[in-house]
Order: sequence, then C-alpha cells, then structure tokens
Amino acid sequence: MPRVWDVPVHDSTRVRDARVAAEGAAALAGLDRNRTAAAALVATELATNLLKHAKGGQLLIETVPPPVLPAGQEATSVVQIAAIDHGPGMADVRAALRDGFSTASTLGAGLGACRRIADDFDLHSVPGRGTVALARIGTTRNGRGHAATPTPAAAAARAGGVNIPFAGAEFSGDAWAWVRSGHRTTLMLADGLGHGPDAARASSAAVEALRRSGHLPPAEVLRYLDAELRPTRGAAVAVAQLDTETGRLTFSGIGNIGARLRTGEGWRPLLSRPGIVGAHRPTTIPEHHATWGADCLLVLHSDGLPSRWTPPTDACLASFDPAVIASVTVRDASSSARPVRDDTAVAVLSPVPPDGTP
Repeated sequence: MPRVWDVPVHDSTRVRDARVAAEGAAALAGLDRNRTAAAALVATELATNLLKHAKGGQLLIETVPPPVLPAGQEATSVVQIAAIDHGPGMADVRAALRDGFSTASTLGAGLGACRRIADDFDLHSVPGRGTVALARIGTTRNGRGHAATPTPAAAAARAGGVNIPFAGAEFSGDAWAWVRSGHRTTLMLADGLGHGPDAARASSAAVEALRRSGHLPPAEVLRYLDAELRPTRGAAVAVAQLDTETGRLTFSGIGNIGARLRTGEGWRPLLSRPGIVGAHRPTTIPEHHATWGADCLLVLHSDGLPSRWTPPTDACLASFDPAVIASVTVRDASSSARPVRDDTAVAVLSPVPPDGTP
C-alpha cells in the first residue's frame, strides 16, 4: 500500500520527525546505509529551511518510481522528499543554491548540499507565493548529484506526482504509477473508494494490475483492472497512454479522477465516464485522443483537489520536474476555506527537456 509520511513542519521537534520519516522510506526503497544517510540529511536540511525561512511548511516523503522509466526492465523505487511552503519565495533561485547563501527572507542554507547529495533535485519559487523543493535519492548515483541511468533515447515524457493521506493517515487511498511497454508509456491514477486501509488496498491492486497490462490500450487496461479489483471495494481510475511512435496521447477514465491537458491552445479537460472500477464499470469506455508535443502537459488528480482548481499559468512550468509541478498544483489549490475531506494525489506527465535531463 502507498505509505506516505506527511510531516507538518512548524516547530523544531518536527525536524527529527522528518529525518526519521526519510529513514523509514529509505528502508522501504532498499537503500544502503550511505544512501539512507543521504536521504536523512536532505530531509533534515529541507525541514530546517522551512522553519528558518518560510515560518513552516509541509514535507511529503514517500517511495516513488523514477521520473524516466528504463526500457525493458522493472523500475526501482526511489525516496522522494518534497518541501512545500507558502512563504516569501525567492527572487534569485540560482544564488540560493550556492553553498552558504542565506538571507532573512529567502530559503538558501543547505539547498546547495541537497542538490549535490540527491540523485534528482529541482526547485520552484515565486516571490510572494512560496517555494517547492524536491529531491530524490535512489540506490545508486554517479557522483554528480543526478540520476545514474541516462535518459532513454526513446523516452518522450517523464512522470512524477505527490500523494497526501487524509488527516495525516499512515496510508493513502490514492495511488499513481506508470509503466513502459515497447513504444507505449502508460500513466495511471487510482482513488480507492473512501479512504483508509481498504481504499489503499484497492488502489494498490490497481497499481499491481497496471504492471501486467501496460501493453494494452487504455480502455482495455480499465477492463482488465475492473476484473482484478473485484475482490476490493473498487476505485476511480484514469489511464493516459503515450505512443512514442505516433506521438499520440490516449486517455480513458472511470469515476471522479480529474484530468487536464495543456497544449499550444491552452488547457482542456479530459472527461471520464461515471462508475467504479471493480464494482460498477460502464458498458462502453470511450478513449480521447490528442497529439503530444513539447508544449504539452497532463495533470491527473483525485477528488481531494478542488474540482475547480485553476491550472498554472507559468509558461515555464513544464520545464520543471513533474513532481514539482504536482506539488505546486496542490499548494496553489489549497485553502483554509476549503478543508480537505479525502486523500489527495496529483500525477503529471510532461515532455523530457531537450537536454534529456530526467
């Protein structure tokens, strides 16, 4: 089941909680002692920065698939640490990443070290809106702070996401995953009915079933998942598949999973059919098609995110790590006037940058 550590960082005692959470995630990912220590250090630095320069924030720690999938082999999970705040933001991100840089009103201390230690590191900050810092630590690294495995030449997209359990629960009833089969790359987001352990078992069953059905088109994936989820309480599921040979994106969904696609013409919704995978599957499952290009961005989200959230207008956002985009989406959609009543997951599919950076 998708174990997530949601650590609210509002006082110094939470820094230790962040470190312990990172160590727990490292154990799940099978990291060795050195990489476990690296994950703990990154979590400590990011939590400390939240306190010092943003007056607090949120740390999300979980195990996730890598942002770019290797061809023809099972992807190894990595530890992902996302630090999210509504603080003052940074006017000069490049300066903040220099070792020893710090001011009274911006993040900075420790970020350079985090970038060196982590396999993947990205930072998005806007003055007056806040900052998202994201790091991943895997089992191996090449000594330069980037993923050891080069980006596959056939990869036309990368994926990432964040998952927030309802009310600080240990497990989330939402789950996202993606698989690669030949020239087909498939992203799925599942929202188990309700929340809690039974919902988590349903979404986890969907993840396992996707690994056996990623070679199928999205509508057929949903039919396969419907049979596999019959022993569970069921889930809302959306599936998006990119065919790198044709450059076509195909989408199908059942239930209340939201989907927004950005192209050169702006944002448009991709609609799912009513129903529950594993319980009440509709007879017909339509597929929606779109051309995938360098300007595209796909956001899938569960109903923990407000249905009327506003897509980001930052034209450069697609150049950031997809999990950063997911974190920014969650942060900007959150409001104390709209309390969350369910688990929240956001998964993003974005183009691989021209330089091939994962």
